[in-house]
Amino acid sequence: MRIAPLVGVLALQGDVREHRAMLERAGARTLAVRRPEELDDLDGIVMPGGESTTISKLARVFGLFDPLSVRLRDGLPAFGTCAGMIMLADRIEGGVRGQETFGGLDVVVRRNAFGRQVDSFEADLDVHLDGSRDRPFHAMFIRAPWVEKVGAEVAVVATVATGSAVGRIVAVRQGTLLATSFHPEITGDDRFHSLFVDLVRTPGRHQR
Repeated sequence: MRIAPLVGVLALQGDVREHRAMLERAGARTLAVRRPEELDDLDGIVMPGGESTTISKLARVFGLFDPLSVRLRDGLPAFGTCAGMIMLADRIEGGVRGQETFGGLDVVVRRNAFGRQVDSFEADLDVHLDGSRDRPFHAMFIRAPWVEKVGAEVAVVATVATGSAVGRIVAVRQGTLLATSFHPEITGDDRFHSLFVDLVRTPGRHQR
């Protein structure tokens, strides 16, 4: 019998419970991660939303920043949502001076691109979850970033299909790294979490 992969959820800010529920629905075991030693047995990690500068500071306070950075460089699959996307980005537009990220995704992400908390909105997305077009995804954006530029090895997974932001890149994948600028954990649609769990189970199949 195959053991379900163990996916950690970085429990410093954000919808930890909701992410764990979605991951478990997709067939993973889950663990809330707050201490460096909790990284040891993980097969993958999810970075929830919140405030990216606060997340990086808390990761330093809890002693997680450097150990997690090393695990990511060593190939630990990761899924970042909203602020988690920023934390995985190599480059940020609109960040604060000295802002740190874990990096790994060859993208430029614009922080707070869709506006502040009061500008939260919902939109339908054009989605290509595994290289082919899928049915639309109804997404929730809360003080969200968007992707300005992608590197040669980055696949665009979703763009905004409606409204004034039509065409904006809001989900990307590079190898075993997945990121969305929206909050799939609160939609009831587990397709992104299922994609990530599949990526964790069979990472080689998802390398570009």
